[in-house]
Amino acid sequence: MSHSSSGAATPTPFVTDADVAVLAQWPAAIEALRNAYAQPATDDMVPPRVMARGQGFWLRGLCAISPSAQYMGCKLIAASPKIKRASYLISLFDQRTMELAALIDGNRITDIRTAATSVVGINAAAKAGPLRVGVIGSSTLARNTLEALAAVRDIATVRVFSPSPANRQKYADDFKASHGLDIVAVDSPAQAVQGADVVLCAARSKDESPVFLGEWLEPGMVVVSVGSTLPEQREVDVAAMERATLIVADMVQEIIHDTGDAIAAVAAGVEVAAKTVGLADVVSGRVAARRSPEDIVIYKSVGSALQDIATAEMLLRRALDTGHYLPMPASIVTITR
Repeated sequence: MSHSSSGAATPTPFVTDADVAVLAQWPAAIEALRNAYAQPATDDMVPPRVMARGQGFWLRGLCAISPSAQYMGCKLIAASPKIKRASYLISLFDQRTMELAALIDGNRITDIRTAATSVVGINAAAKAGPLRVGVIGSSTLARNTLEALAAVRDIATVRVFSPSPANRQKYADDFKASHGLDIVAVDSPAQAVQGADVVLCAARSKDESPVFLGEWLEPGMVVVSVGSTLPEQREVDVAAMERATLIVADMVQEIIHDTGDAIAAVAAGVEVAAKTVGLADVVSGRVAARRSPEDIVIYKSVGSALQDIATAEMLLRRALDTGHYLPMPASIVTITR
């Protein structure tokens, strides 16, 4: 794809939401994210997110340079909680030429990358072989994470709890029908967690009290916590943070300083920073996720631009291979300066 600095530009691919739905396959997304975290990336390549706020609406930007040496990009989120509307756009640029490589509808990408990265964390920390899975929550993210895990791992049993009996039963029925899983809806979170190798937490209570308690932890357990991404949000309690042998974080400083679970644990005297390591350290093999089979690992995620851009890269490659995109009639001008 060549753009000239004289103003004539070849069409830029636009990957629509419908294209993303066709192109996004769990094994490919999980492998793209594992590769992204296995390669060296400096903090400068994935800077903190920025947010511009209006009255009841905001625009957030997450930028990253991919360690693949092929693309760099930005995810923009325009959202108004007041009118319950949001738009997501990802732009990818070529690292070698600075040309706009693609625009991608980002609507589905946050859920895809969050679930796929969680599975990267699980694979780095959980035991080999079939997994007994406990699920707390029945949201889209709770569904996506189990779907992603089922795409690449054998699952022995699943126990799911959600406060709504109808929602948890539908979750169980749907996965039984679509994946043939041995899955049962249970009446309490403790029942969902009991005997599990992996616990998927993708839920927050209405009053922001933790939905996962440390007293439920068992030796060797891996807990995925993706629901507490802001200071006012809670998902796992102080006891869980205290009992964890290791906390694996996708964005270490944000997890320690900007999430409600870590803030509460630090206030209670838990040395969170001392046992928190980056997902990249674990995936690359620099740090062992566990030193013994009894170790308890919590994977905490706030999401990052690296995940968005690595997922978008994978989608663009698949789009170009399969023709699942719209060529835009024009593109931006790339100049020589």
